[in-house]
Amino acid sequence: MKKTLFLHPPSFDGFDGGAGSRYQARREIRSFWFPTWLAQPAALVPESRLIDAPPAGIGLNAVLRAAGDYEQVVMHTSSPSFGSDAKVAAALKDTHPHLSIGFVGAKVAVQPEESLRDAPAVDWVARNEFDFTVKEVAEGRAFDAIDGLSFRDGAGRIVHNRDRAILEDMDRLPFVTEVYKRDLRIEDYFIGYLKHPYISLYTGRGCKSRCTFCLWPQTVGGHRYRVRSTAHVIEEIRLAKSYFPQVREFFFDDDTFTDNLPRAEAIARELGKLGVTWSCNAKANVPRETLKVLKDNGLRLLLVGYESGNQQILHNIKKGMRIEVAKRFSRDCRELGITIHGTFILGLPGETKETIEETIRFALEVNPHTLQVSLAAPYPGTELYAQAVENGWLDTAHAELVDEHGIQIAPLHYPHLTHTEMFDNVEAFYRRFYFRAPKIAAIVGEMLTSPQMMMRRLREGREFFQFLRERRTQKAA
Repeated sequence: MKKTLFLHPPSFDGFDGGAGSRYQARREIRSFWFPTWLAQPAALVPESRLIDAPPAGIGLNAVLRAAGDYEQVVMHTSSPSFGSDAKVAAALKDTHPHLSIGFVGAKVAVQPEESLRDAPAVDWVARNEFDFTVKEVAEGRAFDAIDGLSFRDGAGRIVHNRDRAILEDMDRLPFVTEVYKRDLRIEDYFIGYLKHPYISLYTGRGCKSRCTFCLWPQTVGGHRYRVRSTAHVIEEIRLAKSYFPQVREFFFDDDTFTDNLPRAEAIARELGKLGVTWSCNAKANVPRETLKVLKDNGLRLLLVGYESGNQQILHNIKKGMRIEVAKRFSRDCRELGITIHGTFILGLPGETKETIEETIRFALEVNPHTLQVSLAAPYPGTELYAQAVENGWLDTAHAELVDEHGIQIAPLHYPHLTHTEMFDNVEAFYRRFYFRAPKIAAIVGEMLTSPQMMMRRLREGREFFQFLRERRTQKAA
Protein backbone atom coordinates (compact mmCIF):
# COMPACT_ATOMS: atom_id res chain seq x y z
CA MET A 1 0.00 0.00 0.00
CA LYS A 2 1.50 3.33 -1.06
CA LYS A 3 1.80 5.84 1.74
CA THR A 4 -0.79 8.42 0.69
CA LEU A 5 -1.44 12.04 1.61
CA PHE A 6 -4.92 13.34 0.83
CA LEU A 7 -4.80 17.10 0.35
CA HIS A 8 -7.23 19.96 0.01
CA PRO A 9 -4.53 22.43 -1.02
CA PRO A 10 -3.96 26.02 0.11
CA SER A 11 -5.79 28.51 -2.06
CA PHE A 12 -7.38 31.96 -1.78
CA ASP A 13 -7.73 33.17 1.81
CA GLY A 14 -11.04 31.86 3.15
CA PHE A 15 -11.76 29.85 -0.01
CA ASP A 16 -13.63 26.55 0.40
CA GLY A 17 -12.67 25.25 -3.00
CA GLY A 18 -14.44 21.96 -3.43
CA ALA A 19 -13.33 19.31 -0.96
CA GLY A 20 -16.72 19.67 0.68
CA SER A 21 -18.21 22.90 -0.59
CA ARG A 22 -21.12 22.90 -3.02
CA TYR A 23 -20.50 26.45 -4.18
CA GLN A 24 -16.78 26.92 -4.72
CA ALA A 25 -16.02 30.50 -3.80
CA ARG A 26 -15.38 32.74 -0.84
CA ARG A 27 -18.69 33.33 0.86
CA GLU A 28 -20.17 36.42 2.47
CA ILE A 29 -19.39 34.88 5.86
CA ARG A 30 -16.26 32.78 6.36
CA SER A 31 -17.47 29.19 5.98
CA PHE A 32 -15.85 25.79 5.73
CA TRP A 33 -17.51 22.47 4.97
CA PHE A 34 -15.94 19.22 6.06
CA PRO A 35 -13.80 17.62 3.30
CA THR A 36 -16.05 14.56 3.11
CA TRP A 37 -15.23 13.79 -0.53
CA LEU A 38 -11.56 13.40 0.45
CA ALA A 39 -12.19 11.77 3.82
CA GLN A 40 -14.12 8.94 2.19
CA PRO A 41 -11.25 7.51 0.10
CA ALA A 42 -8.83 8.37 2.92
CA ALA A 43 -10.85 6.03 5.12
CA LEU A 44 -10.22 3.25 2.56
CA VAL A 45 -6.42 3.68 2.55
CA PRO A 46 -4.61 2.48 5.70
CA GLU A 47 -2.00 4.80 7.21
CA SER A 48 -3.07 7.70 5.03
CA ARG A 49 -3.35 11.28 6.22
CA LEU A 50 -5.77 14.06 5.29
CA ILE A 51 -4.63 17.70 5.29
CA ASP A 52 -7.42 20.23 4.79
CA ALA A 53 -5.24 23.28 4.38
CA PRO A 54 -7.69 26.24 4.09
CA PRO A 55 -9.65 25.87 7.36
CA ALA A 56 -6.57 24.76 9.27
CA GLY A 57 -4.61 27.77 8.04
CA ILE A 58 -1.84 25.57 6.63
CA GLY A 59 0.32 27.25 3.99
CA LEU A 60 2.21 25.86 1.03
CA ASN A 61 5.56 25.56 2.82
CA ALA A 62 4.05 23.40 5.55
CA VAL A 63 2.32 21.22 2.93
CA LEU A 64 5.59 20.76 1.05
CA ARG A 65 7.34 19.68 4.25
CA ALA A 66 4.58 17.20 5.14
CA ALA A 67 4.46 15.69 1.65
CA GLY A 68 8.04 14.50 1.90
CA ASP A 69 6.92 11.62 4.10
CA TYR A 70 4.58 10.19 1.44
CA GLU A 71 4.76 8.31 -1.85
CA GLN A 72 1.74 9.91 -3.43
CA VAL A 73 -0.57 12.88 -2.97
CA VAL A 74 -4.27 12.88 -3.87
CA MET A 75 -5.65 16.41 -4.28
CA HIS A 76 -9.24 17.56 -4.58
CA THR A 77 -9.68 20.24 -7.22
CA SER A 78 -12.53 22.29 -8.69
CA SER A 79 -13.07 24.46 -11.75
CA PRO A 80 -12.52 27.76 -9.87
CA SER A 81 -9.43 26.53 -8.01
CA PHE A 82 -7.86 24.38 -10.73
CA GLY A 83 -5.19 26.90 -11.79
CA SER A 84 -4.07 27.39 -8.20
CA ASP A 85 -4.19 23.65 -7.49
CA ALA A 86 -2.05 22.90 -10.55
CA LYS A 87 0.60 25.28 -9.19
CA VAL A 88 0.55 23.46 -5.85
CA ALA A 89 0.98 20.15 -7.70
CA ALA A 90 3.95 21.61 -9.59
CA ALA A 91 5.55 22.81 -6.35
CA LEU A 92 5.07 19.36 -4.81
CA LYS A 93 6.68 17.67 -7.80
CA ASP A 94 9.57 20.14 -7.90
CA THR A 95 10.26 19.63 -4.20
CA HIS A 96 9.66 15.87 -4.17
CA PRO A 97 10.20 14.40 -7.67
CA HIS A 98 9.39 10.90 -6.38
CA LEU A 99 5.76 11.82 -5.63
CA SER A 100 2.92 10.42 -7.70
CA ILE A 101 0.21 13.09 -7.84
CA GLY A 102 -3.47 12.50 -8.57
CA PHE A 103 -6.44 14.84 -8.84
CA VAL A 104 -10.06 14.04 -7.95
CA GLY A 105 -13.25 16.07 -8.06
CA ALA A 106 -16.00 17.14 -10.44
CA LYS A 107 -13.62 19.18 -12.61
CA VAL A 108 -11.41 16.23 -13.55
CA ALA A 109 -14.40 13.85 -13.68
CA VAL A 110 -15.75 15.64 -16.75
CA GLN A 111 -12.52 17.10 -18.19
CA PRO A 112 -9.84 14.44 -17.62
CA GLU A 113 -7.98 15.07 -20.88
CA GLU A 114 -7.90 18.85 -20.43
CA SER A 115 -6.95 18.55 -16.76
CA LEU A 116 -3.96 16.31 -17.41
CA ARG A 117 -2.90 18.48 -20.34
CA ASP A 118 -3.12 21.71 -18.32
CA ALA A 119 -1.45 20.34 -15.17
CA PRO A 120 1.79 18.65 -16.30
CA ALA A 121 2.78 17.75 -12.74
CA VAL A 122 -0.32 15.56 -12.32
CA ASP A 123 0.20 11.88 -13.11
CA TRP A 124 -3.40 10.67 -12.99
CA VAL A 125 -6.98 11.72 -12.38
CA ALA A 126 -9.83 9.62 -11.01
CA ARG A 127 -13.10 10.18 -12.79
CA ASN A 128 -16.67 10.18 -11.48
CA GLU A 129 -17.20 8.27 -8.21
CA PHE A 130 -13.56 7.93 -7.31
CA ASP A 131 -13.33 6.26 -3.87
CA PHE A 132 -12.33 2.77 -4.96
CA THR A 133 -10.35 4.05 -7.94
CA VAL A 134 -8.10 5.88 -5.49
CA LYS A 135 -7.91 2.82 -3.24
CA GLU A 136 -6.70 0.66 -6.13
CA VAL A 137 -4.07 3.25 -7.09
CA ALA A 138 -2.85 3.24 -3.49
CA GLU A 139 -2.68 -0.56 -3.57
CA GLY A 140 -0.13 -0.27 -6.36
CA ARG A 141 -2.19 -1.86 -9.11
CA ALA A 142 -1.11 -1.27 -12.69
CA PHE A 143 -2.70 1.93 -13.95
CA ASP A 144 -4.06 0.26 -17.08
CA ALA A 145 -5.99 -2.20 -14.89
CA ILE A 146 -7.88 0.40 -12.83
CA ASP A 147 -11.40 1.35 -13.95
CA GLY A 148 -12.25 5.05 -13.84
CA LEU A 149 -8.62 6.18 -14.17
CA SER A 150 -7.05 8.56 -16.69
CA PHE A 151 -3.26 8.76 -16.63
CA ARG A 152 -0.01 9.49 -18.43
CA ASP A 153 1.71 6.36 -19.68
CA GLY A 154 5.48 5.87 -19.85
CA ALA A 155 5.67 7.80 -23.11
CA GLY A 156 3.70 10.72 -21.71
CA ARG A 157 0.53 9.86 -23.64
CA ILE A 158 -2.81 10.40 -21.92
CA VAL A 159 -4.79 7.16 -21.54
CA HIS A 160 -8.43 6.84 -20.43
CA ASN A 161 -9.53 3.51 -18.95
CA ARG A 162 -13.14 2.37 -19.04
CA ASP A 163 -15.58 3.93 -16.59
CA ARG A 164 -15.95 2.48 -13.12
CA ALA A 165 -19.30 0.90 -12.30
CA ILE A 166 -21.36 3.04 -9.96
CA LEU A 167 -21.30 1.95 -6.33
CA GLU A 168 -24.55 0.25 -5.38
CA ASP A 169 -23.86 -1.02 -1.85
CA MET A 170 -23.19 2.23 -0.02
CA ASP A 171 -22.55 0.36 3.24
CA ARG A 172 -19.21 -0.70 1.71
CA LEU A 173 -17.94 2.80 2.45
CA PRO A 174 -16.20 3.11 5.83
CA PHE A 175 -17.06 5.88 8.27
CA VAL A 176 -15.56 9.28 7.48
CA THR A 177 -15.83 10.06 11.19
CA GLU A 178 -12.70 7.97 11.76
CA VAL A 179 -10.72 10.31 9.47
CA TYR A 180 -12.27 13.40 11.07
CA LYS A 181 -11.10 12.12 14.46
CA ARG A 182 -7.62 11.23 13.23
CA ASP A 183 -6.77 14.26 11.08
CA LEU A 184 -9.10 17.23 11.60
CA ARG A 185 -9.95 19.73 14.30
CA ILE A 186 -13.72 20.03 14.05
CA GLU A 187 -13.75 23.49 15.61
CA ASP A 188 -12.08 24.77 12.39
CA TYR A 189 -15.34 24.25 10.49
CA PHE A 190 -17.97 26.99 10.49
CA ILE A 191 -21.25 27.36 8.61
CA GLY A 192 -23.26 30.48 9.42
CA TYR A 193 -26.61 28.75 9.78
CA LEU A 194 -25.40 25.65 11.66
CA LYS A 195 -24.63 25.36 15.35
CA HIS A 196 -20.94 25.28 16.23
CA PRO A 197 -19.21 22.93 16.37
CA TYR A 198 -21.01 20.82 13.81
CA ILE A 199 -20.22 17.70 11.77
CA SER A 200 -21.44 16.98 8.25
CA LEU A 201 -21.52 13.66 6.43
CA TYR A 202 -23.39 11.86 3.67
CA THR A 203 -26.00 9.15 4.16
CA GLY A 204 -26.37 8.64 0.40
CA ARG A 205 -25.32 9.91 -3.01
CA GLY A 206 -27.20 11.07 -6.06
CA CYS A 207 -30.33 13.13 -6.60
CA LYS A 208 -33.36 12.28 -8.69
CA SER A 209 -33.93 15.95 -9.55
CA ARG A 210 -32.55 17.22 -12.86
CA CYS A 211 -31.62 20.81 -12.02
CA THR A 212 -29.52 22.04 -14.94
CA PHE A 213 -27.06 24.00 -12.77
CA CYS A 214 -26.40 21.45 -10.02
CA LEU A 215 -22.85 20.15 -10.14
CA TRP A 216 -22.62 16.94 -8.14
CA PRO A 217 -25.44 14.78 -9.58
CA GLN A 218 -24.34 15.60 -13.14
CA THR A 219 -20.64 14.88 -12.59
CA VAL A 220 -20.08 12.45 -9.71
CA GLY A 221 -23.20 11.32 -7.85
CA GLY A 222 -25.71 10.54 -10.58
CA HIS A 223 -29.48 10.85 -10.62
CA ARG A 224 -30.35 7.80 -8.56
CA TYR A 225 -30.40 8.30 -4.80
CA ARG A 226 -28.20 5.44 -3.53
CA VAL A 227 -28.28 5.22 0.24
CA ARG A 228 -26.61 3.73 3.25
CA SER A 229 -28.81 1.57 5.45
CA THR A 230 -30.45 3.21 8.43
CA ALA A 231 -28.45 0.99 10.80
CA HIS A 232 -25.18 2.02 9.11
CA VAL A 233 -25.99 5.72 9.46
CA ILE A 234 -27.04 5.44 13.09
CA GLU A 235 -23.92 3.43 13.96
CA GLU A 236 -21.76 6.27 12.62
CA ILE A 237 -23.74 8.89 14.55
CA ARG A 238 -23.22 6.90 17.74
CA LEU A 239 -19.50 6.73 17.01
CA ALA A 240 -19.34 10.45 16.23
CA LYS A 241 -21.12 11.26 19.49
CA SER A 242 -18.51 9.28 21.42
CA TYR A 243 -15.61 10.87 19.53
CA PHE A 244 -16.94 14.41 19.60
CA PRO A 245 -19.16 15.04 22.64
CA GLN A 246 -18.83 18.78 21.98
CA VAL A 247 -20.76 18.58 18.67
CA ARG A 248 -23.99 20.56 18.81
CA GLU A 249 -25.44 19.58 15.44
CA PHE A 250 -25.13 16.91 12.74
CA PHE A 251 -25.75 17.88 9.12
CA PHE A 252 -26.64 15.36 6.42
CA ASP A 253 -25.17 16.73 3.21
CA ASP A 254 -26.98 14.39 0.79
CA ASP A 255 -28.10 16.37 -2.26
CA THR A 256 -31.71 15.89 -1.14
CA PHE A 257 -32.05 13.89 2.08
CA THR A 258 -35.84 14.05 1.71
CA ASP A 259 -35.86 12.32 -1.69
CA ASN A 260 -36.83 9.11 0.15
CA LEU A 261 -39.46 10.12 2.69
CA PRO A 262 -39.98 6.73 4.44
CA ARG A 263 -36.21 6.39 4.91
CA ALA A 264 -35.90 9.98 6.17
CA GLU A 265 -38.60 9.27 8.74
CA ALA A 266 -36.95 5.97 9.76
CA ILE A 267 -33.57 7.65 10.29
CA ALA A 268 -35.25 10.52 12.16
CA ARG A 269 -36.91 8.15 14.61
CA GLU A 270 -33.57 6.53 15.40
CA LEU A 271 -31.90 9.92 15.78
CA GLY A 272 -34.69 10.89 18.15
CA LYS A 273 -33.77 7.96 20.38
CA LEU A 274 -30.17 9.23 20.46
CA GLY A 275 -31.32 12.74 21.41
CA VAL A 276 -29.22 14.50 18.77
CA THR A 277 -29.92 17.77 16.99
CA TRP A 278 -29.64 17.45 13.22
CA SER A 279 -30.29 19.27 9.94
CA CYS A 280 -30.26 18.37 6.24
CA ASN A 281 -30.78 19.45 2.63
CA ALA A 282 -34.40 19.31 1.50
CA LYS A 283 -36.59 20.20 -1.44
CA ALA A 284 -39.42 22.66 -0.77
CA ASN A 285 -42.11 20.01 -1.20
CA VAL A 286 -41.89 17.85 1.93
CA PRO A 287 -45.41 17.11 3.21
CA ARG A 288 -46.40 18.46 6.60
CA GLU A 289 -46.87 15.00 8.13
CA THR A 290 -43.26 14.08 7.32
CA LEU A 291 -41.99 17.45 8.53
CA LYS A 292 -43.67 16.80 11.87
CA VAL A 293 -42.02 13.38 12.25
CA LEU A 294 -38.63 14.91 11.49
CA LYS A 295 -39.16 17.84 13.86
CA ASP A 296 -40.37 15.60 16.68
CA ASN A 297 -37.15 13.62 16.37
CA GLY A 298 -34.53 16.33 16.54
CA LEU A 299 -34.64 18.13 13.18
CA ARG A 300 -33.66 21.77 13.66
CA LEU A 301 -33.02 23.23 10.20
CA LEU A 302 -33.62 22.53 6.54
CA LEU A 303 -31.33 23.91 3.84
CA VAL A 304 -33.71 24.62 0.97
CA GLY A 305 -32.78 25.53 -2.60
CA TYR A 306 -35.58 27.86 -3.64
CA GLU A 307 -33.36 29.29 -6.43
CA SER A 308 -35.97 31.65 -7.94
CA GLY A 309 -39.38 33.12 -7.25
CA ASN A 310 -40.32 32.97 -10.93
CA GLN A 311 -42.12 29.83 -12.07
CA GLN A 312 -40.85 29.97 -15.65
CA ILE A 313 -37.24 30.11 -14.50
CA LEU A 314 -37.88 27.07 -12.30
CA HIS A 315 -39.22 25.29 -15.39
CA ASN A 316 -36.21 26.44 -17.41
CA ILE A 317 -33.76 24.88 -14.94
CA LYS A 318 -35.86 21.70 -14.49
CA LYS A 319 -36.23 22.34 -10.79
CA GLY A 320 -39.44 20.38 -10.52
CA MET A 321 -40.87 22.77 -7.94
CA ARG A 322 -44.02 24.87 -7.93
CA ILE A 323 -44.07 28.27 -6.24
CA GLU A 324 -47.31 27.63 -4.39
CA VAL A 325 -46.05 24.30 -3.04
CA ALA A 326 -42.87 26.02 -1.82
CA LYS A 327 -44.92 28.70 -0.07
CA ARG A 328 -47.09 26.10 1.68
CA PHE A 329 -44.00 24.10 2.69
CA SER A 330 -42.43 27.26 4.14
CA ARG A 331 -45.58 28.03 6.15
CA ASP A 332 -45.62 24.45 7.47
CA CYS A 333 -42.00 24.71 8.59
CA ARG A 334 -42.64 28.01 10.32
CA GLU A 335 -45.69 26.65 12.15
CA LEU A 336 -43.83 23.49 13.21
CA GLY A 337 -40.80 25.44 14.42
CA ILE A 338 -38.37 24.22 11.74
CA THR A 339 -35.74 26.80 10.79
CA ILE A 340 -35.00 27.34 7.08
CA HIS A 341 -31.81 28.50 5.43
CA GLY A 342 -32.88 29.41 1.90
CA THR A 343 -30.59 29.57 -1.12
CA PHE A 344 -31.28 31.68 -4.20
CA ILE A 345 -29.52 32.06 -7.54
CA LEU A 346 -29.51 35.14 -9.75
CA GLY A 347 -28.76 34.93 -13.47
CA LEU A 348 -30.37 31.62 -14.40
CA PRO A 349 -31.74 31.27 -17.96
CA GLY A 350 -34.79 33.49 -18.37
CA GLU A 351 -33.62 36.01 -15.75
CA THR A 352 -34.59 39.64 -16.26
CA LYS A 353 -34.69 42.72 -14.07
CA GLU A 354 -38.34 41.92 -13.45
CA THR A 355 -37.73 38.29 -12.41
CA ILE A 356 -34.98 39.39 -10.02
CA GLU A 357 -37.50 41.69 -8.35
CA GLU A 358 -40.00 38.82 -8.29
CA THR A 359 -37.46 36.56 -6.57
CA ILE A 360 -36.64 39.18 -3.94
CA ARG A 361 -40.34 39.65 -3.17
CA PHE A 362 -40.74 35.85 -2.96
CA ALA A 363 -37.84 35.63 -0.50
CA LEU A 364 -39.39 38.34 1.65
CA GLU A 365 -42.67 36.41 1.65
CA VAL A 366 -41.35 32.95 2.53
CA ASN A 367 -38.92 34.68 4.92
CA PRO A 368 -36.33 31.99 5.73
CA HIS A 369 -34.37 32.61 8.90
CA THR A 370 -31.21 33.14 6.83
CA LEU A 371 -30.42 33.07 3.14
CA GLN A 372 -27.61 32.83 0.64
CA VAL A 373 -27.64 34.59 -2.73
CA SER A 374 -25.35 33.23 -5.43
CA LEU A 375 -24.74 33.99 -9.08
CA ALA A 376 -25.55 31.30 -11.62
CA ALA A 377 -22.35 29.33 -12.15
CA PRO A 378 -22.05 27.20 -15.31
CA TYR A 379 -19.70 24.46 -14.14
CA PRO A 380 -18.27 22.21 -16.89
CA GLY A 381 -20.23 18.99 -17.05
CA THR A 382 -23.59 20.57 -16.28
CA GLU A 383 -26.45 21.18 -18.69
CA LEU A 384 -26.27 24.88 -17.81
CA TYR A 385 -22.67 24.98 -19.05
CA ALA A 386 -23.65 23.36 -22.37
CA GLN A 387 -26.52 25.85 -22.76
CA ALA A 388 -24.24 28.78 -21.98
CA VAL A 389 -21.65 27.75 -24.56
CA GLU A 390 -24.26 26.99 -27.21
CA ASN A 391 -26.08 30.29 -26.74
CA GLY A 392 -23.07 32.54 -26.24
CA TRP A 393 -23.99 33.45 -22.64
CA LEU A 394 -20.48 32.68 -21.35
CA ASP A 395 -17.38 34.53 -22.49
CA THR A 396 -13.77 33.69 -21.81
CA ALA A 397 -13.23 36.71 -19.55
CA HIS A 398 -15.72 35.26 -17.06
CA ALA A 399 -15.13 31.52 -17.51
CA GLU A 400 -13.05 31.17 -14.31
CA LEU A 401 -16.19 31.70 -12.14
CA VAL A 402 -14.23 33.59 -9.44
CA ASP A 403 -11.89 36.56 -9.43
CA GLU A 404 -8.25 36.61 -8.27
CA HIS A 405 -9.42 36.81 -4.64
CA GLY A 406 -11.80 33.85 -4.86
CA ILE A 407 -14.97 35.97 -4.89
CA GLN A 408 -17.70 34.77 -7.22
CA ILE A 409 -18.20 36.76 -10.42
CA ALA A 410 -21.23 36.89 -12.70
CA PRO A 411 -20.11 34.51 -15.47
CA LEU A 412 -23.29 34.63 -17.57
CA HIS A 413 -24.79 37.50 -19.50
CA TYR A 414 -27.84 37.87 -21.69
CA PRO A 415 -28.80 40.44 -24.35
CA HIS A 416 -31.20 42.04 -21.87
CA LEU A 417 -29.17 41.54 -18.65
CA THR A 418 -25.47 42.26 -18.19
CA HIS A 419 -22.82 40.77 -15.91
CA THR A 420 -22.80 43.99 -13.89
CA GLU A 421 -26.55 44.11 -13.39
CA MET A 422 -26.59 40.58 -11.99
CA PHE A 423 -23.53 41.22 -9.82
CA ASP A 424 -25.02 44.39 -8.34
CA ASN A 425 -28.32 42.73 -7.52
CA VAL A 426 -26.69 40.25 -5.14
CA GLU A 427 -25.90 43.08 -2.74
CA ALA A 428 -29.33 44.64 -3.30
CA PHE A 429 -30.95 41.28 -2.48
CA TYR A 430 -29.00 40.91 0.75
CA ARG A 431 -29.71 44.46 1.85
CA ARG A 432 -33.45 44.27 1.23
CA PHE A 433 -33.71 40.96 3.06
CA TYR A 434 -31.55 41.63 6.10
CA PHE A 435 -31.95 45.38 6.58
CA ARG A 436 -35.57 45.13 7.71
CA ALA A 437 -36.74 45.94 11.21
CA PRO A 438 -38.33 42.49 11.85
CA LYS A 439 -35.26 40.63 10.58
CA ILE A 440 -32.86 42.81 12.57
CA ALA A 441 -35.01 42.27 15.67
CA ALA A 442 -34.96 38.50 15.12
CA ILE A 443 -31.17 38.46 14.80
CA VAL A 444 -30.71 40.65 17.88
CA GLY A 445 -33.10 38.40 19.82
CA GLU A 446 -31.05 35.39 18.77
CA MET A 447 -27.86 37.13 19.94
CA LEU A 448 -29.36 37.77 23.34
CA THR A 449 -29.91 34.05 23.91
CA SER A 450 -26.25 33.40 24.75
CA PRO A 451 -22.85 35.12 24.92
CA GLN A 452 -21.53 32.59 22.38
CA MET A 453 -24.22 33.53 19.86
CA MET A 454 -23.57 37.21 20.53
CA MET A 455 -19.86 36.85 19.69
CA ARG A 456 -20.59 34.67 16.67
CA ARG A 457 -23.14 37.02 15.08
CA LEU A 458 -20.89 40.04 15.69
CA ARG A 459 -18.03 38.25 13.95
CA GLU A 460 -20.28 37.24 11.05
CA GLY A 461 -21.58 40.80 10.78
CA ARG A 462 -18.04 42.12 10.40
CA GLU A 463 -17.30 39.48 7.77
CA PHE A 464 -20.51 40.28 5.89
CA PHE A 465 -19.76 43.99 5.62
CA GLN A 466 -16.16 43.21 4.62
CA PHE A 467 -17.58 40.94 1.90
CA LEU A 468 -19.75 43.78 0.60
CA ARG A 469 -16.76 46.15 0.57
CA GLU A 470 -14.70 43.65 -1.40
CA ARG A 471 -17.48 43.22 -3.94
CA ARG A 472 -17.62 46.99 -4.45
CA THR A 473 -13.85 47.03 -4.92
CA GLN A 474 -14.19 44.21 -7.45
CA LYS A 475 -16.86 46.17 -9.33
CA ALA A 476 -14.73 49.34 -9.40
CA ALA A 477 -11.80 47.39 -10.80
